[in-house]
Amino acid sequence: MVVIMKPNFTKEELDRAIHTMEDGGVNVMISRGVETTILGAEGNAAGIDIEKMASLPGVERVMRVTEPYKKVNRKYHPADTEVEIAPGVKVGGKKLAVFAGPCSVESEGQITAIAQSVQAMGAMALRGGAFKPRTSPYAFQGMGYSGLDLLEKARMRTGLPVVTEVMSTDDIDYFAEHVDVIQVGARNMQNFDLLKRLGKLRKPILLKRGLSATIEEWLMSAEYILAGGNENVILCERGVRTFESFTRNTLDLSAVLAVKKQSHLPVLVDPSHASGQAWMVERLSLAAIAAGCDGLIIEVHNDPPHALCDGQQSITPEQFETLMQKAQAVAQCVGRVI
Repeated sequence: MVVIMKPNFTKEELDRAIHTMEDGGVNVMISRGVETTILGAEGNAAGIDIEKMASLPGVERVMRVTEPYKKVNRKYHPADTEVEIAPGVKVGGKKLAVFAGPCSVESEGQITAIAQSVQAMGAMALRGGAFKPRTSPYAFQGMGYSGLDLLEKARMRTGLPVVTEVMSTDDIDYFAEHVDVIQVGARNMQNFDLLKRLGKLRKPILLKRGLSATIEEWLMSAEYILAGGNENVILCERGVRTFESFTRNTLDLSAVLAVKKQSHLPVLVDPSHASGQAWMVERLSLAAIAAGCDGLIIEVHNDPPHALCDGQQSITPEQFETLMQKAQAVAQCVGRVI
């Protein structure tokens, strides 16, 4: 249930509305917008008399929220959320966010060179994997903590915020101190212990959609983080598993529109993991912008044929530059900038 207050409500009217909801057995979440204040019921609202609630002074209308997710729901928070990932750097709003970098950190020279390249071409943040979840136990698993150290060095040289994936609850405290945006990968989208711990932080979280997750399951995972008190969540569509084998996954651009309708959280698209093929990345990126995403996360490597991880889906800095030029043109068509 959400209760929408009238624009000119008084403090006494607000307090009365809150107390009436609490007497009905729920906790009350308050969302204060520029023009609208909304009270959200957290818990079972069956004990609240809707007609009585709607008749209270200062209350404009009352709506039932049938979706199981509450805090991520646009009914509770009508305005789009903007997540600040570094001072003055936000995801959401008119400016499209572009995160770019290699699948894995391989050396200081590699990550620094790529960071400098993507920064010069307009990237907002540097992505790079230090801990890598791989299907095969024999594949390169990442450089671990030494990889995080190299990401920090790249950040010092470029000023780009760092985005990288956490694998274990044991590493959260270290990530909270050394990483700007903590990524939850597709395989961990429903690692609820991990989500609960991340909910206790105030650090931005990039939550990727699970391999075969429905939109509701994805939003419910985000709800875990917001329920813990961390409202700095960025969603990422990265393709889902279907019967198709030509591409690595199937990019679901309809999910961008669906989530933007259902939730106030910003949504990025990862065309690299969605397709698994570098030659598709540019066109899928442009399509994602046209579909209304809030940004892109793209794998860029200075030597894709010799990359230790996912070289087949990585584009070169030169290809990234061309993509950014075309993305700017498409962004302007939909009223956005890069």
